[in-house]
Amino acid sequence: MDIIAKLRDIPLDELHPNERLKVESDYLRGTLEESLAELATGAVAEDDTQLTKFHGFYQQDDRDLRDERRHQKLEPLYSFMVRLRLPGGLVTPKQWQTLDDVASRYANGTLRITTRQTFQYHGVLKENLRPHLQTIHQAMVDTIAACGDVNRNVICTANPHRSAIHRQVYELSHQISARLLPRTRAYHEIFLGEERVAGGAQEREPDRSEPKAGSGQGALDPQEPLYTRHYLPRKFKVALAIPPENDVDLFAHDVGFIADVVAGELRGFTVCIGGGMGMTHGEPTTFPRLSDPIGYCSLAAVPAVAEAIMRVQRDNGNRRDRKRARLKYTVEEMGLDAFKAEVERHLGEALAPARDYHFDDNGDRLGWIQGDDGLWHYGLFVQNGRIADFPDGPQLRTGLREIAEQHDGDLVLTTNQNVIITQVDASRREAIDALLDRHRLGVETSPLRRNAMACVAFPTCGLAMAESERYLPSLIDKLDTVMGDAGLADDAIIVRMTGCPNGCARPYLAEIGFVGKAPGRYNLYLGGGFSGQRLNKLYRENIDETTILETLTPLIQRYAAEREADEPFGDFVIRIGVIKETTAGREFHGA
Repeated sequence: MDIIAKLRDIPLDELHPNERLKVESDYLRGTLEESLAELATGAVAEDDTQLTKFHGFYQQDDRDLRDERRHQKLEPLYSFMVRLRLPGGLVTPKQWQTLDDVASRYANGTLRITTRQTFQYHGVLKENLRPHLQTIHQAMVDTIAACGDVNRNVICTANPHRSAIHRQVYELSHQISARLLPRTRAYHEIFLGEERVAGGAQEREPDRSEPKAGSGQGALDPQEPLYTRHYLPRKFKVALAIPPENDVDLFAHDVGFIADVVAGELRGFTVCIGGGMGMTHGEPTTFPRLSDPIGYCSLAAVPAVAEAIMRVQRDNGNRRDRKRARLKYTVEEMGLDAFKAEVERHLGEALAPARDYHFDDNGDRLGWIQGDDGLWHYGLFVQNGRIADFPDGPQLRTGLREIAEQHDGDLVLTTNQNVIITQVDASRREAIDALLDRHRLGVETSPLRRNAMACVAFPTCGLAMAESERYLPSLIDKLDTVMGDAGLADDAIIVRMTGCPNGCARPYLAEIGFVGKAPGRYNLYLGGGFSGQRLNKLYRENIDETTILETLTPLIQRYAAEREADEPFGDFVIRIGVIKETTAGREFHGA
């Protein structure tokens, strides 16, 4: 049964309020025109704050200034976080320069690489939203569907210039993104000034390269043939990976495609479904979950398979309780086999059996590596993804701007929040090295720091319960000392931190994960897999920095003394009985 037929029989008061909002929004237009025109406030109307997400930006305020402004009887200092749709993370040098210009002209002077392989800006004032979006549009970039209950930015193993297979996977990320893009013209009308056409939205032009539709693939809504006016129950995320590198943390996403490479040829993909990181403190019915393989498909079928999975989630996802609305819970409630059967019904054919795969790690290749065509690529570490000029530290923004001005190769963002400078001829390596040195960009860092990630948290994220990006570097300083004292200065452990349990930095996959509980206090998780193949488990709850160091120091010392050859820290703490292995998301909260 399709979503329109299902929801027709459910009273509106039984649905989450966001469901009514979407239906009544005139395909995501709402009253955004009026909200943007209201100059008496830096905010938009309450309902419109939900709709802005579908257009790629969130309303936020500076939480550091809340109390001060309240005492001054001023409204919060509202601004917007703007996120780009950038499938595969590639930016040309010219685009980089435009995006850098926008950071100064309309935002807070920094760019931040997200864990979804794109940029986001902070501090964009309401009056700057339109010029911000129009400027990046001129650079052939947009923010459509970068947030909201739609398919988000499609990510893939970084750098399409590294090999022919990397290029094929990158191109698939764009095909999936285009196929799953909402069709409403609201973004173009409201922010780019295009005139509204009769009927309100452009009809979707048929793609003659698409596989023939199966029995479940009829268009339900002429203005939004994929999403309908109901859109999805929650966000939807797709990732593609090329083994043995799991740099995208493939199993953390709603849909994952694992490349099957045989004798240097890309044959097809193993299809995985049901991943997702978010949960809610104190609610055991919510949990992170890793995706499961359901079959195998050809190269040509990948976009259609992604669409079929999205349709099943659209029609069966929970629209009453948003905390249980992600695809992972739909899989749990329907069962993997039933969900797969629905996917195959939409496809009109069965998936082949899943193929074997193996991942070695989930990190990036930093430093110089050579591509199949002989050109070189430099993986540049960017601490927590923040591109800025740091006092007494790396001049990341200035340095990367200068590289974009002098280098004719592309720059690629990674899901580990780093940058790859691509397509460097051997004769140009010395010049790139000189730029890196001049701006202190190639400074050697510890393996612990290189494998650490943090979400933004304070001061802008409204969900943050504790610091993350601003705090993790100093904690890594202290943990580096612990590692050095234990003789592990050259060893890598995956460390991740978030300011709340929503999991933006994928902390539940870390060997050591910190999740904010209150200012200065964190839940400590241990036992994640080094290649992103296993969830961790709660070890200590609501602890401060002193307790964190008192807890981890003896464990790291014991790891140095008792580990087996090439044994990752996450495997070690499980083997010696410090923490039990989490074998499924539903067991995440168990002892």
